[in-house]
Amino acid sequence: MGEVLSQNEIDALLNQLSSGELDVESISNAEEKPVKDYDFSRPTKFSKEHLRTLEIIFEHYGRLVSTNLPVILRKNAQVTVASSETVTFSEFTNALSNPSVLGVVSFDPLGGSIIIDLATNIAFAMIDRMLGGEGRPLDKTREFSDIELTILQKVLIMLTQLLRDPWKNVLEVSPMLQRVETNPQFAQIIAPGEMIAVVTLNIKIGDVEGFMNMCLPFITLEDVMDRLNTKYWFSTMQESRDDEAQENIEAMLRRVEIPVKAVLGTSRITVNDFMNLQVGDCIRLDAKVDSDMNIFVGNIKKFTALPGANDDQYAVRVTSVIREEE
Repeated sequence: MGEVLSQNEIDALLNQLSSGELDVESISNAEEKPVKDYDFSRPTKFSKEHLRTLEIIFEHYGRLVSTNLPVILRKNAQVTVASSETVTFSEFTNALSNPSVLGVVSFDPLGGSIIIDLATNIAFAMIDRMLGGEGRPLDKTREFSDIELTILQKVLIMLTQLLRDPWKNVLEVSPMLQRVETNPQFAQIIAPGEMIAVVTLNIKIGDVEGFMNMCLPFITLEDVMDRLNTKYWFSTMQESRDDEAQENIEAMLRRVEIPVKAVLGTSRITVNDFMNLQVGDCIRLDAKVDSDMNIFVGNIKKFTALPGANDDQYAVRVTSVIREEE
């Protein structure tokens, strides 16, 4: 709201104008507010808030890819969000090279599809690494063979499945890789003039660095656009309760297999005696037959027990539990 002048200030201003102390041209040449052009052929369907929320989503996605990609490549990988912008679909496809690695992904339950664009140098580095090489790109780009496309398809399926968790605070999605295209002309999922959001991720595998673009059409995200804001994002984040977290950890720990060993006793012998051991030789231990033996869980002494048998197998009967404070 502009400043409101009092009657005294108005009278003083008129007196200055009449006396010539104040120049009218200096007032008219005062700095005007800049006017921003609006292109109706390219409506701004993605606000800065939407792009920022998408960056948060794909920052989470980048951490997941950084963890899972080394599993199949056997090499460290770093994935970070580089930028996000809004362009038309034609501008996106015109900037693609031929050949490209384009994964067309359905984004159920949302209508439409998204595109994962993987840089060719990163793609060839992945292929080289998965086939036993050091993970180096080609000096000169060429067409992909059928075997190479099959290998890349497995990588893209993994990249597609990792989209589930980052999007769960917005919507439970079930992404599925529909096909892999190397020619941008065959990846026309929407009209050329439609607006899309492009989130660019930087991938670094060893010394090889390249980009992965996520093409997100507005018509695909239209039903959840009101959820793509940081206020909704943080309000719907599931805060795990302490009790639930403890139960989940206990449930996972119960499925972990750990070695348990019963030690009858120990003995010290010379290397020469050890090398000359024969079948039937006796080794004297430092424990008696009727004394408790130590039971180790991993490398931690946890129980004491007496030796025995259960049917036709050796067994032990626990006599005491060694607490942590003991």
